[in-house]
Amino acid sequence: MRIAIDAMGGDHAPYAVVEGAIAAAEEWPDTKIILVGDTAVIEPLLQGKKLSNIELRHASEVIEPDDEPVKAVRRKKDASMVVAGRMVKEQEADAMISAGNTGALMTIGTLVVGRIKGIERAALAQMFPTIDGAGVLVLDLGANVDASPEQLVQYAVLGSLYRSKFHGLTKPSVGLLNIGTEAMKGNELTKAAFPLLEQAPIHFVGNVESRDVLRKPCDVIVCDGFAGNIMLKSVEGAASVIMSELKKEFMRNFLTKLAAAIVKKGMLQMRKKMDYTEHGAAPLLGVSGLVLKGHGSSNSYAFKNAVRQARIAIQNDLVRSMSSEISNGSEM
Repeated sequence: MRIAIDAMGGDHAPYAVVEGAIAAAEEWPDTKIILVGDTAVIEPLLQGKKLSNIELRHASEVIEPDDEPVKAVRRKKDASMVVAGRMVKEQEADAMISAGNTGALMTIGTLVVGRIKGIERAALAQMFPTIDGAGVLVLDLGANVDASPEQLVQYAVLGSLYRSKFHGLTKPSVGLLNIGTEAMKGNELTKAAFPLLEQAPIHFVGNVESRDVLRKPCDVIVCDGFAGNIMLKSVEGAASVIMSELKKEFMRNFLTKLAAAIVKKGMLQMRKKMDYTEHGAAPLLGVSGLVLKGHGSSNSYAFKNAVRQARIAIQNDLVRSMSSEISNGSEM
């Protein structure tokens, strides 16, 4: 299998990208990793390591975080992210990973790689940690700020198929993110989407509130990208503050340090559950190739885990099987 990585995308690129790629290449020698970007910058970071399954592909341009997505993709034809997307489209790579500009990656997924037939918009889907350790898949997390009721139904189908194909769930339950559990709660979008979701070929369980997400009210939660991105960043921010404050309290005096030593193992397990680097990257569901979006702050461990995710998806023939299910209109 061949995985193209945008080596220039992300807050810690290219250093963290290359480190993660080296770790992944050493662990999975059967996987060819193609680092796409400025080879003059990337090559010295390999530190002379001659790994037969790491390949460099030169790209002379970079899409910056503040670039306007559509314009950047159209004007910067030789940007690392665009080149990686083109490799997936032309089947030179089985998957691509980038931690760069989200809007640009969405544009590449739509205009370069292309959507699955019957899907209007792709969606970013990510596993949220839950107290039972199983996790819940949430989409959309920001690929599209707005969505129509019909598009929320498509997200639900995509998310349900993903959990079925990727995680082996036989009948994934799907909930609609809302401000209350009653059927008529919410804004015009959620009120219009609710009856459509009831009729969709999924196991719809109704509305769910954001306060219950970490308790795993269902297997898949759908929402528009605006609400989803706010929820994602709220959870990340809350987790960061809580862990920071706990650390401060545990270091206050001898007795609290003793208490910290007693609960250290449990705290580390909880921290691991909430750590986005464990999940690696979020797949862009609905495009006709495997595209994964890493967190902008991804470190080398996150990039390695993104490769792990891509490998599993390729092994399960995820995109082809999802495309086949959607085109056949099969019920879940």
